[in-house]
Amino acid sequence: MKQTALFFKNNPDWLAQFDSTSLLSKMLDLCDCAGIYIVDKDQQLIYWSLGAEKLSGLKCANVIDKACLQEYAITEAGENKEQLIKLTRVDGYKIEVKKVVQILHDKAGFFAGGIGLLFSCSEQASSTLLPKVPVEAKQSFQGILSRSPAMQAVFQIIQNAAETEVTVLVRGESGSGKELVAKAIHELSARHDAPFLAINCAALSSSLLDSELFGHVRGAFTGAVKDHRGLFQRAHGGTLFLDEVAELPLELQAKLLRVIQERNFIPVGGDRSIDVDVRIVAATHRSLREEVKNGHFREDLMYRLRVVPIFIPPLRERREDISLLIWHFIQQHNAANFRKLEKIDPQAMRALLDYAWPGNIRELHNVVEYAFAVGRGTTLRWSELPPEFRESRTVESQTVQNLPLSAEEEAASIRQALERSHGKVTQAALTLGMSRATFWRKRKIYGV
Repeated sequence: MKQTALFFKNNPDWLAQFDSTSLLSKMLDLCDCAGIYIVDKDQQLIYWSLGAEKLSGLKCANVIDKACLQEYAITEAGENKEQLIKLTRVDGYKIEVKKVVQILHDKAGFFAGGIGLLFSCSEQASSTLLPKVPVEAKQSFQGILSRSPAMQAVFQIIQNAAETEVTVLVRGESGSGKELVAKAIHELSARHDAPFLAINCAALSSSLLDSELFGHVRGAFTGAVKDHRGLFQRAHGGTLFLDEVAELPLELQAKLLRVIQERNFIPVGGDRSIDVDVRIVAATHRSLREEVKNGHFREDLMYRLRVVPIFIPPLRERREDISLLIWHFIQQHNAANFRKLEKIDPQAMRALLDYAWPGNIRELHNVVEYAFAVGRGTTLRWSELPPEFRESRTVESQTVQNLPLSAEEEAASIRQALERSHGKVTQAALTLGMSRATFWRKRKIYGV
């Protein structure tokens, strides 16, 4: 994958001189010795290589434009998963074959079929051609799944920051994966063998948070019947993740600043300081600069925390990750053997791709869990999505039914649809109930 990405990045002018159809044709001709085939979204075979003919005994003329056998099916759930399948050749011989597939998405992000690769198990040399790492793993960075270019930049900052001891501030909306970023920094750092501890600063009262962070001595307050080691002490040598650090009370901000500057603290009710070696990774969904401006956060602490700021883009700004994450969570739940999903109905997928995801990845995971709980069968259907998806579609359908609109209103609706779809014409057209051609024509008329 790295070599492919590098090739496309470094050679745009060279590639521009070729017609994509002829280039693909030349590449497939070179691969005729391998068992390669292509299916469309309806599982119709549209390409069957000479190698596939030799392996199965099935002639290209007899299988093209026909539904493929179940053994060759490529579903959205099976990307690059190595499978061992048993085939009965035309001549009656039974053979074992290794199958690896890559699923394909169209420009709108919808499932469009896939490419399959077949290897005879008897051909030992061919096994070296099989990808050893699933595609999902190649799109994973320390457990964070993404194919978004914006996230690749985030991964590089994480990698670089982990090699140092600086304090990191992670900024992102709720549910965007801030704790995963903190864990990645810890795992990639020299502290990875020491503890990683986390606390949500908005979840506890000021007194409880003080005790939980810095510990207390016996008799410090009613109920303190023994000494309590706080998170800073327990995380010694490792990393402490302070989630929602903007919610930290002002009196505790002073104590946190002392720990960062002096590397020691005094427990609640104590009379001696304790030395500590802890790396801090903080996170917030708020702007600390705004909090400082409003008098809710110490400016000196802000500068100590945001030595390296990392901004996680929300899921709505990396739409290419939605399908990847949906299938990741589906595969997790498929493993529980309660229900196995093999495909997503196009109407459901369109709703999932169009949704704004205010709760980000956490919300997406909850939606998949909801579908598994309320639905049955191997297909995730639109009716199995939470109520907010159906309400959204109802509002959109009412908008469509209210047409015809005035020229100004229609131009505005087209502009809004493009904004919601982040410039993706197919999605915008579907939202307004138009064909792609009609959408383009109206854009030209209104100059949108």
